[in-house]
Amino acid sequence: MSWSTYASSLIRYPQFGFSLDTSLMDLDEAFFAKMAPKVEKAHADIAALEAGAIANPDEGRMVGHYWLRNAALAPTPELRDAITKPLAALKDFAEKVHTGQIKPLSGGHFQRILLIGIGGSALGPQLVTEAIGHGARMPIHFFDNTDPAGIDRVLSDIGAAGLASTLVVVISKSGGTAETRNGMVEAKAAYDAAGLHFGKHAVAVTGEGSKLDQFATKEGFLARFPMEDWVGGRTSVMSTVGLVPAALQGIDIDAFLAGAAAMDAETRKTGPNNASMRLALAWYASGNGKGEKDMVVLPYKDSLVLFSKYLQQLVMESLGKEHDLDGKVVNQGIAVYGNKGSTDQHAYVQQLRDGVSNFFVTFIEVRKGRSGDSIEVEPGNSSADYLQGFLRGTRKALYDSGRKSITISIPEVTPFQLGALIGLFERAVSFYASLVNINAYHQPGVEAGKKAASNFLELLGSVRSRLVSESKTAEQIAASVDADPEDVYHCLTHLAANGEAQISIGANPAEDSFSL
Repeated sequence: MSWSTYASSLIRYPQFGFSLDTSLMDLDEAFFAKMAPKVEKAHADIAALEAGAIANPDEGRMVGHYWLRNAALAPTPELRDAITKPLAALKDFAEKVHTGQIKPLSGGHFQRILLIGIGGSALGPQLVTEAIGHGARMPIHFFDNTDPAGIDRVLSDIGAAGLASTLVVVISKSGGTAETRNGMVEAKAAYDAAGLHFGKHAVAVTGEGSKLDQFATKEGFLARFPMEDWVGGRTSVMSTVGLVPAALQGIDIDAFLAGAAAMDAETRKTGPNNASMRLALAWYASGNGKGEKDMVVLPYKDSLVLFSKYLQQLVMESLGKEHDLDGKVVNQGIAVYGNKGSTDQHAYVQQLRDGVSNFFVTFIEVRKGRSGDSIEVEPGNSSADYLQGFLRGTRKALYDSGRKSITISIPEVTPFQLGALIGLFERAVSFYASLVNINAYHQPGVEAGKKAASNFLELLGSVRSRLVSESKTAEQIAASVDADPEDVYHCLTHLAANGEAQISIGANPAEDSFSL
């Protein structure tokens, strides 16, 4: 890599301090020339998507997350209203909560938030909280799983007395997502046990007419905010999903949206200075258009520790597809993992440099070390100097060992800059999906997993009903419910672990027996 290569390949948006360095990805002019027809098509595909075309053909849906930060782009007045009116309503609601116009029945102010959701309905708000929610006006807790021990830990952190001043935000488009439904049931039980009216402490973010919408109406929730079917969970952080909790925390959501809009404006352009397209092309080149290399995301900032996890969902759920748009089996995808720098230099960077070369790295550089003055941790050097040194040193050491990398730089972590980063990757995913001819906006694998879980729960009920005082093996019970013995065995061990059955250990699982 030469200075001239770096200087000529760097993409910069100086108006908001962003840069993208792909000089260590070894992209050459021959590659760009070969990809030109696909690039042209990708731009056309995204232009059609933003104009309101059916971009999710499997589900017959438009894809409108780009409209969320610029409602004027929405193709109809009705769609524009579906963005601007809820945004105004949620700002008004947050202001009334903060000023005590909306308050607990016991008086005072709501002091904290309990957000109940899963996937994009929790991960986006968690990223925003971790990145830009430090010192929030209302601290936030999360139920983002159906793990009862995790639920108990969060309730313990809030405390029985704290429930009275806790505002619950339940997020589910359909209202039927099991994990979110379970979390809401658990939360309601805790409020009931404390003698509190759950509905008067709750807000719903959901689809109009959904099961959750109906429940919220019945229980007298304080407010309901809509989720639209043209916004997918993994791209919902700039919809009511992310903006309701962010506004309640006192985060500058206008700046957050403005950052994404600014990035959209730059990455909507054709030509070589499009950072999202350059990212998508780098991914394509690294993995031969087949995802043959993993993406390791290393943000060198503690506040961005969840960014790799956020990108894991955005990229893997969008691009991990069995079939392309023509119905051919392609098994596409890019695996994403990461933590943060320089922590990872004391963890898996050892393998990255010396082990199997099955990845490329995306470094996220935040140029500003801290607000305020820094001390010298040794003569002439601050902690920020060390962080920069570790980033640059790791980048060079990896490249010297034949490992490629991308470096994205922002001036500091602010609502605007976080919005810009999210916007950058959302469009890169859209571009890449077009380059490899897949539908980035559905998730059939997720739905298959939900169906399998439902089947297990149905079997669990049958197995539970067959338990008697007489000990029986899994195979014997399986015969009575016409099921696979291994599936039945897992039902039985689950029941035994949770006090609903007794287990007598045999020489192997086939000889284990179970009873009431």
